[in-house]
Amino acid sequence: MWVLRRTAGVVLGLCLLVGGCADRAPEPPLDTAPFQAAADRRAAALRAGALAGVPLGSWSYRITEARRDGGDRVTARAALGYRIAGYDGGAVTGERALVLTRQGGRWHVTSDRPAPGDAPQLWEQGAVDVVRGKHSLVLGVGQDAARLRSVAAAADRAVPAVSDAWPGGLWTRRVVVLVPGSLTAMGALLGEPAAGYRGIAAVTTGRVGGGPDGPADRVIVNPEAYAELGAYGQRFVLAHETTHVATRAHTSKDTPLWLSEGFADWVAHRGTSRDPAGVASELRDAVRAGDVPAALPTDGDFSFASDADALARAYAGGWLACDLIAGRWGEAKLRDFYRAAGARGAERALGEVLATTPEAFTAQWRDHLRERLG
Repeated sequence: MWVLRRTAGVVLGLCLLVGGCADRAPEPPLDTAPFQAAADRRAAALRAGALAGVPLGSWSYRITEARRDGGDRVTARAALGYRIAGYDGGAVTGERALVLTRQGGRWHVTSDRPAPGDAPQLWEQGAVDVVRGKHSLVLGVGQDAARLRSVAAAADRAVPAVSDAWPGGLWTRRVVVLVPGSLTAMGALLGEPAAGYRGIAAVTTGRVGGGPDGPADRVIVNPEAYAELGAYGQRFVLAHETTHVATRAHTSKDTPLWLSEGFADWVAHRGTSRDPAGVASELRDAVRAGDVPAALPTDGDFSFASDADALARAYAGGWLACDLIAGRWGEAKLRDFYRAAGARGAERALGEVLATTPEAFTAQWRDHLRERLG
């Protein structure tokens, strides 16, 4: 550990100055067992207090390193892991910076904060209110009960719709939604500047390709942007984000964003009577002006920092690419293509699943844009 090496260096320097200490042994590492016991008590207190309303299956800290700041004070780093019973296949994980002090002969956790570079947990932003839906669990801070119930109702409609479009798959068919008190609080939960999410109604956190035991997903709602949507828009947003939860195990770094975002939009629009020309107005206007995109959207086109119209065109382009596959090859082939793209890349998946090439598919997609939007 760097602290112990640094301390040894200081001692060596002093020994050289005074001409002694040559045989002094290095300071032994700290016994972390008392600190782990204190962290275990901290976890139990949280479950009985601030998190009593959350149906936790587990909540634990694991001390990974510690250093003594004084006789009765220790700073430690701990790995946090927790699961919500019935919702999480894998645990939500994080890193915590703990301060422990010795009082009455026993160690106690007196400070529990995110480790540098890690994001805070929802319970650190205030009292957590809980609404349980049929297929959803909504956790909110600073929100009235009616809004949380409305979010749960929209999520409860989204889960069956997603299950119908993505049958099978490695997910619990339940979704956990976090509703922080503000856009700023949402940014804090994501560990990112809030301004980048100003027009984004919700995002999904998780680790792609994690499998059934990978870290659990969370849908995090931007309460400000979400409130501006109508009923259809709110249902659409939660269906889109729930699709990401459902497909996470088959999504990898090889999955292009036009496919992962386009498939989520396709699922959210599926079964509705929405006209693409009315929904994808930004891309429609470009196509009608003769500015048909030459290529499928790149991953960079989906940056939240992009121009709002350009971002909307990217999402619409991805959706209509999936719409093309579902219409020409069938929904089952679209799902097969999604899985294959995550496993082997989209270019190989086009050949293996759809028996086409990137060039031919792009030409078909451009024709499809003209047909649906022209």
